[in-house]
Amino acid sequence: MPDPNTPALTAELGERLVSKDYKRDFRERQALIRDGASWKLERRQYFEERNDPSRDALTRGDWQEVLRLFAADRDIVRAMAREDRSRGHTFHRVRIVEYPITPYVQWELHWLKQNAELGASRVRIVTADQVADAEKNQQLPEIVILDGRTLYRVLYTDNGQPMGSIRFTDPLRVHPWERYITSLYEAGEDIASYFAREIAPLPAPPPVPSPFPSPVPQPE
Repeated sequence: MPDPNTPALTAELGERLVSKDYKRDFRERQALIRDGASWKLERRQYFEERNDPSRDALTRGDWQEVLRLFAADRDIVRAMAREDRSRGHTFHRVRIVEYPITPYVQWELHWLKQNAELGASRVRIVTADQVADAEKNQQLPEIVILDGRTLYRVLYTDNGQPMGSIRFTDPLRVHPWERYITSLYEAGEDIASYFAREIAPLPAPPPVPSPFPSPVPQPE
């Protein structure tokens, strides 16, 4: 079973980054990794994602278009996997799943399964029941760790809209969380077997209305 004792992560000891700075910092640091491993812990069951055609198709309830768009991206994902292999970089994901499975998570797991199949990341699934002891006081955070050097606590609004991150570079903050996420990964189930049993039999999900209203047309 995963360790029920999560490491401390005090926001005041990190550096707050707004979304554009977080994205830039992440890209720059990830590009420098050579012969290293990165880790992502994903806990929320819903995120608001913009400028993503497959996500827009999910919002409309057009599941066949979701699957078509995923298939159309396979060459892009293969290229990403080749780039990571050329640098000796391995990206691990731990996806925590609650039941009943939300349409968002169903959509995301289709994407993550494809990524894993094509070698872009290694993905394991942990259920919310497995981390219940660790969440007695609060839900686990969203975390990305690059090469054991940089930890980002990724921030979201209550309705899942990105709000940037808090960056930590002190090894005393980064390494305990890397060990914790590694323990979750080791306790998790490979996405291939989980997907075949829990996700593949599901019917197409219903539309997922966005919490953000469409802009009101302005008079010319």
